[in-house]
Amino acid sequence: MNINIILLIPGFIAGLAAGSFLNVVIYRVPRGKSIVRPRSSCPNCDRVIRWYENIPLFSYIFLGGRCKGCRKKIAVRYPVIEFLGGILASLCLYRLGLSIDFLVVYPFIMSLLAVTIIDWDHKIIPNIISLPFIIIGILWAVVGNRIGIICSITGAFVGGGSLYLTGVVYKGFRKVDGMGGGDVKLMAMIGAFLGIKLVLPVILMASFFGAIYGVFLLRKGGTNQTAVPFGSFLAPAGIVCLFLGDFLLKWYFLQFQ
Repeated sequence: MNINIILLIPGFIAGLAAGSFLNVVIYRVPRGKSIVRPRSSCPNCDRVIRWYENIPLFSYIFLGGRCKGCRKKIAVRYPVIEFLGGILASLCLYRLGLSIDFLVVYPFIMSLLAVTIIDWDHKIIPNIISLPFIIIGILWAVVGNRIGIICSITGAFVGGGSLYLTGVVYKGFRKVDGMGGGDVKLMAMIGAFLGIKLVLPVILMASFFGAIYGVFLLRKGGTNQTAVPFGSFLAPAGIVCLFLGDFLLKWYFLQFQ
């Protein structure tokens, strides 16, 4: 049996714990709070959550989705993110095995998941997430990433630079900001990991689904000035292209043969 398959179950369990920690990051980082202290508590009644009430996924099921203290409903987002943490860990282990690549790629994916939720909730992309991972992506290219350091660096510059120029042009025509600095740094981060050849697919995929969401907002009564959290579309597109980018490029170019 493939050793990577053997790792799937323990990898899933470890991923659940990573997803639980990610919930802390998503809640605290945008609020400027420490991700280490104090202990987790109910956001409704401030009751400290006991360790046995904080077992990823299972505690939510056993508690019936409610706080043991105030009996208010616990947002379903928490177990969903824990579950995604487990699934993504298993997928990474299956593709990469227990390797240096896994130890770099999995945190990168989880950071993109955090950005997706944070930008959706707060319309911000924290520098504390994006900036370190730009450096990590380039260093990863030096020590083993197959894309190579030149592809990584150009991916970061072209990814971030293309969104920066888009924002400049948009502001020149519309006189309002059209692209936040957080989006620029996020795309630089994605480009550093995926390389220059996948920058365009990520942006096109994010733009497509972002445009659909924009139309949805307009139909709900929004205006053409309504802000769309573009990072919440860039980050998932980055995850998809990390796993399927080469396949999508091959499929695209085969259409012209």
